[in-house]
Amino acid sequence: MTETTIRTAASNRALLSRLRAWYNADTSNPVKRVQFDRPLTPWVFLLPQLAVIVIFFYWPSVQAVTSSFYIEDPFGFGSTFVGTENYTDAVTSSQYASTAVFTVFFCAMVTALSLGIGLLLAVKADKVIRGASSYKTVLISVYAIAPPVAGLVGMMLFDMHIGPLTDLAAFFGHDLRVGIDYGDTAFALVVISVWKQIPYNFIFFLSGLQSVPTSVREAALIDAQSGLRRFWDVTLPLLAPTAFFLLVINITYAMFDTFPIIDVVVKDKPANNPITLVYKVYLDGFKGNDIGGSSAQSVILMVAVAALTVMQFRFLERRVHYG
Repeated sequence: MTETTIRTAASNRALLSRLRAWYNADTSNPVKRVQFDRPLTPWVFLLPQLAVIVIFFYWPSVQAVTSSFYIEDPFGFGSTFVGTENYTDAVTSSQYASTAVFTVFFCAMVTALSLGIGLLLAVKADKVIRGASSYKTVLISVYAIAPPVAGLVGMMLFDMHIGPLTDLAAFFGHDLRVGIDYGDTAFALVVISVWKQIPYNFIFFLSGLQSVPTSVREAALIDAQSGLRRFWDVTLPLLAPTAFFLLVINITYAMFDTFPIIDVVVKDKPANNPITLVYKVYLDGFKGNDIGGSSAQSVILMVAVAALTVMQFRFLERRVHYG
């Protein structure tokens, strides 16, 4: 009896091992690497994307790093190697320091206000029952406006002669002079940039709010009577992945994508107005014909952005819980 039991158990084990081997072989096929007849075939598919990356990212980056060590003739007749002189001139310049300070302030204000107002509007839109589609369409439609057009619309609103916002400021006793006064121009840049970015944040926050399960909301209603408490303890943690993604996108937007807005607002008069580091690279390189100096500034900016990105993903993403 014992021998029969042992044989039966051994037979069952063998059968089970065969079934497992068959199951693993059958189910592992979908996750196997795709096999190509020729080894160059996958590179052919990757070639268009690789070409775009090399031509529009790596090659200009290498050119910028190389040019930053030279003083180049604006007409292309020659260049002189100066080592790190361009970097030294940039970091020791008071104008560059003031521009860097304004860039930090500008990015912080645009990011904070865009995220805050976008989240507030998303929360309010999520509660709308009647006319929800119209309400959402009106809020989202601003994002269809191109940045240069947004800058032009903003300049019309802040115009010293016909601008309604200028008249509103005059009603409260303030003479708003955008394009002339440093503080007023900075205020206009922040307002226009925030206005342009709010719909983007609104779309993602609203999608995140609508993806919160109904069971979670009902449980939150039982656990917390205060709407603010429910939002802080339940809704906001669930929105953390969306908020982190939008934080990275908004900082990038404030630093780079606001270039057309700044160009429209401060065009032909940048000396008396606040500008960002990206716009200063453009002014020194294309307006001032200082190719080496603008290249050094672009390299400094590239390093700063890379360091900021690493800090965001290293320290902030730890507080984000996915799933």
